[in-house]
Amino acid sequence: MNVTKLSYDIISQLSKTDKAYVSGDPQLREFYQYDCDIEQFQQVIKHKVFSDQQRKVLADEIESQYKDIDASVSTIENISKLRQNNCYTIITAHQPNLFTGPLYLIYKIFSVINLVEVLNKRYPENKFVPIFCSGAEDHDFEEVNFLNLFGNKIVWEDKQGGSVAQYNVDTLAAVIDEVEDILGKGEHAVLLSEKLKEFYINASNYSLGVMRFLNWIFKDYGLIIANTNSKVFKEQMIPVFRDELLNQTSKNIVENTSQKIMTLGFKKQANSRDINLFYLSPNKRTRIVKENNEYRVLDTDLVFTAQQIIEELKLKPQNFSPNVILRPLFQETIFPNLAYIGGGGELAYWLERKAQFQNYNIPFPMLIRRCSVLWIDKNSSDRMMKLGVAIKDIFSDAEEIIKHYIKNNAKQTLSLNKEKEALMEVYEQIMLKATKIDSSLDKIVLAQQVQLLKTIEKFEHRLLRAEKKKNETTIAQIRRLKEKLFPNNSLQERHDNFLAYYCRYGNLFLDILKQNLYPLEKKFIVFSD
Repeated sequence: MNVTKLSYDIISQLSKTDKAYVSGDPQLREFYQYDCDIEQFQQVIKHKVFSDQQRKVLADEIESQYKDIDASVSTIENISKLRQNNCYTIITAHQPNLFTGPLYLIYKIFSVINLVEVLNKRYPENKFVPIFCSGAEDHDFEEVNFLNLFGNKIVWEDKQGGSVAQYNVDTLAAVIDEVEDILGKGEHAVLLSEKLKEFYINASNYSLGVMRFLNWIFKDYGLIIANTNSKVFKEQMIPVFRDELLNQTSKNIVENTSQKIMTLGFKKQANSRDINLFYLSPNKRTRIVKENNEYRVLDTDLVFTAQQIIEELKLKPQNFSPNVILRPLFQETIFPNLAYIGGGGELAYWLERKAQFQNYNIPFPMLIRRCSVLWIDKNSSDRMMKLGVAIKDIFSDAEEIIKHYIKNNAKQTLSLNKEKEALMEVYEQIMLKATKIDSSLDKIVLAQQVQLLKTIEKFEHRLLRAEKKKNETTIAQIRRLKEKLFPNNSLQERHDNFLAYYCRYGNLFLDILKQNLYPLEKKFIVFSD
């Protein structure tokens, strides 16, 4: 397996904000606390305050969540470390996508695992553990109910409603059968089918199935998988949730920061509401709105006065669910966390949060971009070599790759640049003669020059089209190659599912990622057979 590491700057599929943050663009510097550097963790540790009581609550709750999980020794040891006052976490998080969803989930988690390993070596006086927070409260079923596998889109159809994590799994059996048919009967395929049935079919809810499957994938790396939808966790957020209900503080803070970011030419990432809380009830996760001094839970008959909703919050904090605006605050309150590792889109909305954290006197973590990966199989590698397409060039638009190929392989040169230069010299002589006779003739000469240059450029395009027609088979191969490696003109990691790669490589897939995904290197990684 060959490994190529590229600068994020050349990856055209990434956003402007993503590239700017990774490259350390000074325009964004005011929106985060720490530079992404191993030495900066000394400061992050210094500023992170986490009480013994919080550690006890955290460890007790995680232990409770693992009571039905066959955790590895390393994971159990890491959970125990959470009780120690010199232990810190590195976190990533995501929605509970179907059977892990897009590949980047796997890359996020390995980015966390490897950073933890580096930190434990660099700061041996402390302990660091990797955490994956599963989005147990997410209710956007249509965002997580599908996966792409060997060109097939598999969809989990269900209408339960409410938090996806709480769905019962009765309807998943048919989905697993469909996956099994597609995976086939190879050694790794059979193992995957067995594990999906083992972990999901008999789970008490979808969240437990997700936790079991991820625990199996990462069993050798000490990963802790946490469900933040817990009463004891949310009790720690009562002051922030109370302020959100009574004062709607976050909206103005976040919008002011978003406006500053947009003024600098970057896009706004998340929209803040007046109240950034949902109310959880059976099969529902519904927005809370304030109308005429009353608090209403949309799509229900629930109505509270200010006093009543604060009393409800005190008695049943588990019924209140933060959206994306409050979720970072929640996470950093309940964990002794030092860094959050996420994709470009995630970090863009974290950049909108620093002032919000300062308002609540919650330490802002280091923000680290996860590793991004492209896998190029042997057939694709061989095709690229035959076509003369370099790895760094495969990220270009398909038309640019085709144009480059045609120009490099045409028997006759397609460029008319020399002819254009000669024409420019002729017109310079004409201009000199014409203006000596009548200075007003310069405009006529320039107009004729521009017109003729356009005619030559049109003819140049015709030469290119004619050459393309002679290479239709090769052009079709380039398009197929591009679509295979960049499905729907997007990064592979945003489309393909883990199952396809484990089916092909088995544990070697995990071993390669473990050996190569170090997020502080700030490189886009390409694996090629």
